[in-house]
Amino acid sequence: MPFLNRRQWILQTGGGFAGCALAHLICCDQPAMAVQSTTPAPPSSGLHHPAKVRRVIQLFMTGGASPMDLFDYKPMLERLHGQMLGPKDKPEGFTAPAGSIMKSPFRFRQHGECGRWVSELFPEQAKLVDDMAFLMAMASKTNVHGPGTYMMNTGFLVPGFPCFGAWVSYGLGSLVDNLPTFVVLPDPKGLPYNQKGPFSSGFLPSVHQGTIIDSRRSQPIHDLFPSEKFASTAGPTSSAGLSALAELNRQHARDRANVQAGLNDSRFEARIASYELAAKMQLSAPEAFDLSQETAATHQEYGTDQTVTADFGRRCLLARRLIERGVRFVQLWSGPQGATGNWDNHGNIQTELPPMARSVDRPIAGLLKDLKARGLMEDTLVVWTTEFGRTPFAQGSLGRDHNGGSFVTWLAGAGIRPGVAHGRSDDWGYQAVEGKTYCYDLHATLLHLMGIDHQRLTYRQNGIDRRLTDVHGHVIQEILSSA
Repeated sequence: MPFLNRRQWILQTGGGFAGCALAHLICCDQPAMAVQSTTPAPPSSGLHHPAKVRRVIQLFMTGGASPMDLFDYKPMLERLHGQMLGPKDKPEGFTAPAGSIMKSPFRFRQHGECGRWVSELFPEQAKLVDDMAFLMAMASKTNVHGPGTYMMNTGFLVPGFPCFGAWVSYGLGSLVDNLPTFVVLPDPKGLPYNQKGPFSSGFLPSVHQGTIIDSRRSQPIHDLFPSEKFASTAGPTSSAGLSALAELNRQHARDRANVQAGLNDSRFEARIASYELAAKMQLSAPEAFDLSQETAATHQEYGTDQTVTADFGRRCLLARRLIERGVRFVQLWSGPQGATGNWDNHGNIQTELPPMARSVDRPIAGLLKDLKARGLMEDTLVVWTTEFGRTPFAQGSLGRDHNGGSFVTWLAGAGIRPGVAHGRSDDWGYQAVEGKTYCYDLHATLLHLMGIDHQRLTYRQNGIDRRLTDVHGHVIQEILSSA
C-alpha cells in the first residue's frame, strides 16, 4: 500500500466517516442516474410517455390473505363443503395434505353500482368498491412465503434483485430533495418474510433502497439526530462540521474520480447524497411525522383513536402525509413473518382472519376517502396485495393452506378504471382460469401509469440488461381508464 501523506489521510478519514453515517438513508434530488456520475446514464432514465401517476402507496398483507374469505365469493364451496375433492398427494409448498372442501364461514354481499361481492370482514372497504379495480386472477409461481414475497416485490423468487420501489427511484428519482424517494412502514410486530430483502435495492446502487420508518419511535428514523450525549455538536457547530466534511468528501471524490470510473463504482457519491439528505431531513422530517397536526375528525376517520386500528391507521395517515410532501413510493406492511399476527391463517380461519381484517379495514377506507377529498387521487395510486392466496381445502379442520394458484389484488386512484374486475378463478377459487396475471403484469402496469415502459427500464448487471419484469409482463389495459 502506498504511503499516505497527512492530506490524503484526512481526506480518506473524512470519506470513511461519510460512508458510515446514515448509509441506510436513501434518496437524491435528481433523476436516478444523476448520483451515479461514474456510471453511464442508461436509455431507461426519465419518462417514456406522459405519466398519470406520480406517487404510489402499496398496502402489503403479509402471509397470504385468503381470497375466498374476503373478495372472491365462491358459492360452489357451500355446495361442496366437506367433500374430499382436493389433490391426493401434497402439492409442493403445502404445509399439510389437502383436507375437505371448506366453505367460507363469513357472509358475502354485493356492494356499489358495480355489484362487487365483498365479505362481511371488510365493511368499510366494501363501501368504496366503485372506486376500485380488482385483479381477480393473480397467481404466483410458488406456495412458499419467502420466495412468494420476493416475487411480488422484485419479480424473482430468489434474493439479490431490486424491488419495485428501488426501480422507481432509479428510473424517476425524487420529487423533492428533503425526503426519501422510497419509504417503508413495516409492521411494529416485526419485519416481513425475508426481513429487509423485499425493500432492497439489489444490484442497483444502494441509494435506491427503502428508508425504513419506525412509526412508534419519537425519532422514527434511527440516528437522524445526534445523541443527547453529544449535545456540543448541535447547532452552529454541527452546520460548520457538515460543511467541512462535505468539502473533504468532494475533494476525496475528485481525487479518486479516475479510479471510480475504472471500477464503475458510485458508492461513495451515493453515501454523500445520503448524508446530505439526512441533514435536510433534520428540518423536514419532524413536521412530516407529526400526526398531532391532523384534526380529531381525521384521526377518527383513520381509526387512530381505536386500539384495534390505531397502529395501521397511524401508518396510513403517515403515508398520506409523506406522499403529500413529495415521497414517490410508500409501502405499508400488515403483519410480520411467522405463524401468528399476520394473514397466514393455517390453524383457524374463523378466529385468525377477523382480527387482521379489522385492524386494516377502517384505516384503508379512511386513506382512500382522505386522498380523494384532498384531490391527491388525481396523481396517486393505492395498491392492495399479498404474496399469494389460500386453499379452498381445509387444513386440519378450520384452517387454510398456502396457494399460489389464485389471489386478489385491487388498485384505486389515478389512471384506474373504477368499479371493474379483470380475470376469474375457478369455481373453488383454487386456480386462475381467465385473465391470469402475475407480478410482472402488475409491475408493468404500475410503471406504465408512472410514465415508464417496463421493457426499457433496464440496468446492466453481469453483462445482462436486467429489468423489473425480467422477460415477462404486459400492461393490464382492462383496468386502465381511457381518460
